[in-house]
Amino acid sequence: MAQKRNYQKELDKIIERSLAEGKVPSLLLHSCCAPCSSYVLEYLSQYFKITVFYYNPNISPREEYQKRVEEEQRLIAAMPAKYPIEFIEGDFDAPKYYEAVRGLEKEPEGGSRCEVCFRLRLKKTAELAAELGMDYFTTTLTISPLKNASLLNEIGEEQADEYKVTWMPSDFKKRNGYKRSVELSAEYGLYRQNFCGCVFSREANNALATEKKV
Repeated sequence: MAQKRNYQKELDKIIERSLAEGKVPSLLLHSCCAPCSSYVLEYLSQYFKITVFYYNPNISPREEYQKRVEEEQRLIAAMPAKYPIEFIEGDFDAPKYYEAVRGLEKEPEGGSRCEVCFRLRLKKTAELAAELGMDYFTTTLTISPLKNASLLNEIGEEQADEYKVTWMPSDFKKRNGYKRSVELSAEYGLYRQNFCGCVFSREANNALATEKKV
């Protein structure tokens, strides 16, 4: 049986190597929302020159998407960082998302529809990281206790191979990362949504809430 990888320790080694070499690598950080990115930015901005890439065509409706974009920008402006944090907003291409997940609408949360969604977003991130000549790219998605960090890292490495750019391994929920993100969300008064973002997760969340009331 293959030994389970410790992505946090792999990230530790990258940081240790950069510090030993006196380097501050560039990082394209795909962000799903401000609350999830809060801890990641607090942590990684000590060691990397970060550009946050907000690419989430899965989010519905458009008003929800826009609210999350604005919260991300507000957090970046308010949060102190050793190295400046830049921001790039990707295209809000909802039709591309719906085309990608066609036939998977009834899949449960965390199933194959989510895997397709992860791949769509990380592919675009890898493409941009290569275009910008970034040293690394990664995603805030691994901070969620509901997301499969192993799957996300596997997809990230696939895209790294395709676009010839280096994936930065992560499992940001480790070392109380998720707990810290909740604390920072309260500190900055961030909007914390109660569903992942897509219409399917919203429907699932609403159905669960209805069941609890019965």
